[in-house]
Amino acid sequence: MERIPEPELMLDEAQARAYAEADFEAPHARVVELFRESFPDWSGRGAVLDLGCGPGDISLRFAVAYPYCQVDGVDGSEAMMAAGRGRIQASGLDTRVRLHKALLPTDAAPRPLYDAVISNSLLHHLHEPQVLWSAVNRYAADGAPVFIIDLLRPDSLTEARMLCDRYADGEPEVLRQDFFHSLCAAFTLEELHAQLRSAGLDYLEASAVSDRHCMIRGRLRRS
Repeated sequence: MERIPEPELMLDEAQARAYAEADFEAPHARVVELFRESFPDWSGRGAVLDLGCGPGDISLRFAVAYPYCQVDGVDGSEAMMAAGRGRIQASGLDTRVRLHKALLPTDAAPRPLYDAVISNSLLHHLHEPQVLWSAVNRYAADGAPVFIIDLLRPDSLTEARMLCDRYADGEPEVLRQDFFHSLCAAFTLEELHAQLRSAGLDYLEASAVSDRHCMIRGRLRRS
């Protein structure tokens, strides 16, 4: 099916709270696990940029997994970040995990270069996907791990509804609807490969890691 874009930003406070309070333990823990498997030799030190951090759950988990790094999470929605700041403060890691309002590509990240760039579920929100790949090229230091997780667009609306029923059953309706719309807004592997070629990042590996998720990974090469 053709891609059906959705709004780039989640600005509604109720929607943001629903995300912050949702149980993403298994999928978010898996994101960190996949990063570890992808970059077993990474030092775990330095600055990490989390693009489209939302409430900051991945940022926080990353800081726990790698206790010698600092994580800058950036997101265009203050409502999303506000919903997660209390959890970060309660963790005692608020000196290492900081969330910043920044709307790419207009606003800049807090630092000019990062030792790793990660992103979970930002790409499908973007009307122009090169915004993400431009940020990767701009902010990842030479040799820095680049690690992107996102949804894959199913072949049909029927399949999207089936995935929604399978994986969002029992969730609040706002999350079910968001998941369905996000599936419809996601990209295919073929589209991802084309995006990477256009951005000069075709050496990054793009692959499916589940029936609904893709992973793009590799180390940035600066000429």
